[in-house]
Amino acid sequence: MAEPLLRFAPFQHSTHVFSVAELSEHISAVLQQDRTLQDVWLRGEVVNVSRSPAGHYYFQLKDAQAQLRAVLFRGSAFNSPVMPANGLALVAHGAIQLYERTGACELVADLLFPEGVGLAQMQGERLYRQLESEGLFETSRKRKLPRLPRRIGIVSSERGAVIHDLLSVLERRFPLAEVVFIPAPVQGPGAADAMARAVGRLGSWRRDGSGIDVMVVARGGGSDDDLAAFNDERLVRAIFASPVPVVSAVGHETNLTLADLVADLRAPTPSAAAELLAPDIASLRQDIRALKRRNARAIQQQFNQRRRATQDLLRRLSALGPLATLARGYAIVEADNHVLHDAQTVAPGEELNIRLHHGRLTSRVVAVEPEG
Repeated sequence: MAEPLLRFAPFQHSTHVFSVAELSEHISAVLQQDRTLQDVWLRGEVVNVSRSPAGHYYFQLKDAQAQLRAVLFRGSAFNSPVMPANGLALVAHGAIQLYERTGACELVADLLFPEGVGLAQMQGERLYRQLESEGLFETSRKRKLPRLPRRIGIVSSERGAVIHDLLSVLERRFPLAEVVFIPAPVQGPGAADAMARAVGRLGSWRRDGSGIDVMVVARGGGSDDDLAAFNDERLVRAIFASPVPVVSAVGHETNLTLADLVADLRAPTPSAAAELLAPDIASLRQDIRALKRRNARAIQQQFNQRRRATQDLLRRLSALGPLATLARGYAIVEADNHVLHDAQTVAPGEELNIRLHHGRLTSRVVAVEPEG
């Protein structure tokens, strides 16, 4: 056998010959591990739209240099603000996946927005729809506030008028409640994370074996940018996980935040939150006085009823007693301190005591006449 004309030095690393399926699986795994490709915002013009009988939309997004296949499945289409239409300029959110049957990459979209909507608004809308689908905003899971809270937790900034207003109202209305305050920044970098940790700390706070009964997360209003921390997923999930009811008091009535939606109750201002949290002790005193009066009247009514019932029972007993019999002309005869029932139990000459309706008589037996 002829020697090869060229000899190659052996490779220093091992090689593997992939099957098409193996390589496709590997490419798919690489795509899924790439965080950027699993959270994509993509702008483009919609072309080649088709809709399957099952309700899935298939289309392509293109610009002047390239195009990419995309799909919007029926479940995502229900929540998407817009549907794909040929010629529509939009922004899609989704994940890049490999469609192994054709070997092509495609965007699996979950939301479509018309072009021109700001990124922050689209991100907020996407988060809202995701949390809503998980049930975080369900009214059926919202809890009632305790009527007489022993301990009230507060998460707010230690600066400004908010904490002062809260404490002033609580002190005036219900000074019996203990306040547990954990300060946290309410805007700026790190605010959402700090408030989420404060909510978690309050939820697990314990003294003498018991924790807080309710908490309030508060700030004094502001612009949409100022309120960004209250739309952060970390804070929203911390409020949802709280073991006690949470009142959101952002102080910004015109726009709802996600913290407002997930909280058990929304208050328009921190002061209003304190009014809702704490009962008015003056009103409680009035209620107590009114209850005392009602109880006194109820006890007097019951006493009168029972006294009348007792008097009626005494009258019935008296009618059946020996004194009533004596009043009808009968007498009670005793001999040797025993009531006589049989004439043969005494002998002539014995002394008898006779009790009448009025007074007593003493006599002696002259003769005994047995019955019959």
